[in-house]
Amino acid sequence: MLTFLLQLRDSIENHRIYLFTFFTLLTWTVWLWKLLLSNRYRPFTGEHETTTSVVIPVVDEPEELFRDVLRRITEQRPTEIHVVINGPRNEPLERICDEFEGVHWQWTTTAGKRNAVKLGVEASTSDVVVLVDSDTIWMPGCLTELVKPFADAKVGGVTTHQRILHPERHVLTRWADWMESVRNEYSMPAMSVLGTVGCLPGRTIAFRRTVLEDAMDNFMNAKFLGVFLEVSDDRTLTNETLKQGYRTVYQSTSMVYTDAPTNWKKMAKQQFRWARGSQYNTLRMLPWMVRRTKPLAFFYLTDIALPFLLLGAFTGWVSRSLRNTEVDLYSGIVADHGVLKGSLMASLITLTMTFGSSALRQSRHLRKHPGDLLRIPTFLMINTLMLMPVRLLGFVRMAHNAGWGTRAGGFSGERNRNWLATIPYMLAITMIVGGLVVQQ
Repeated sequence: MLTFLLQLRDSIENHRIYLFTFFTLLTWTVWLWKLLLSNRYRPFTGEHETTTSVVIPVVDEPEELFRDVLRRITEQRPTEIHVVINGPRNEPLERICDEFEGVHWQWTTTAGKRNAVKLGVEASTSDVVVLVDSDTIWMPGCLTELVKPFADAKVGGVTTHQRILHPERHVLTRWADWMESVRNEYSMPAMSVLGTVGCLPGRTIAFRRTVLEDAMDNFMNAKFLGVFLEVSDDRTLTNETLKQGYRTVYQSTSMVYTDAPTNWKKMAKQQFRWARGSQYNTLRMLPWMVRRTKPLAFFYLTDIALPFLLLGAFTGWVSRSLRNTEVDLYSGIVADHGVLKGSLMASLITLTMTFGSSALRQSRHLRKHPGDLLRIPTFLMINTLMLMPVRLLGFVRMAHNAGWGTRAGGFSGERNRNWLATIPYMLAITMIVGGLVVQQ
């Protein structure tokens, strides 16, 4: 924060451009906008009765976990449950399905979640279809709360409050739970107030069955830059729901838990898959968002821009340092207090302001989890050193139809050459070079 203020003063006085200034301004603008919107959020109340079909695509899961998933879902008495096992045959999971009354399962040799969703929707007969990831644990009352928003005929899709199972296991599960908490406290309620939750996360989503039926052709066949992309099925279905004229909302009183990787490589693969899916769907949906919901377009374009601004800020600093044109923003502090004391003061002020500004932006989460206050430096390091590079890589690899990445036997992608896949690379190079030029 201190660096931002000093750069801002230098920009005003000497007309220099710093990309880190824009990075910080955008970060705070998005946070403040979401804060103001989320203050208006209220979950849907009032009873609503409807029929529900639960669809669970699955490749492989630990047997006890999958049994617990089905037990918790059956206890909440949906109208019907359809499990679609895809890829290699999994007889243990078939036997677990047979343990529960009312659970119908089918096996398809076609690997891939989208085809499994399609088969499950085709088998469904209820008014509302609930898509559930095979490692998602429902809390009591999850289904009853989840269907309440459908009392509004304008609502087409609903998502739940989502958290991570046993987050204390590992620094990555603690970080993942922190990310989910911040999303639930700011992004989801803010977008829900507008009726345009841009991505209904796939762990548990409820849709009107007619929405899914109308969306299925695009869901299974639409291409981006010449390729069909299996990833980001939840964002794709959310897009289709919005384009049909429905509202997409968040129901905070419907709670689910899910697992998160404790292996750094597996976590990076998961985040890479999400980064690719989010960003290609943003570009594919952008014309519609600009016409119909400009706040959503702003939120998602900012999500793409921030990693590039941070990279541009770093490369600009390296470039200026190599050419000996870097401005010493802290020279005034050193001149007033001496080299040793001034440097120490600048360092302490920088750390304090960085810590304080981060704590303020996470204040809702920290009120519920005060122990995470001491973990802020670790979380910031993970965001900067893992998440930001992964998002940059996800952008340039948007048009590569890679496999699922974290599931043995899952969708493996295609290996066809596609010259359109170079477009994201060219866009990335243009933004990076442009950032260097404006900072000269």
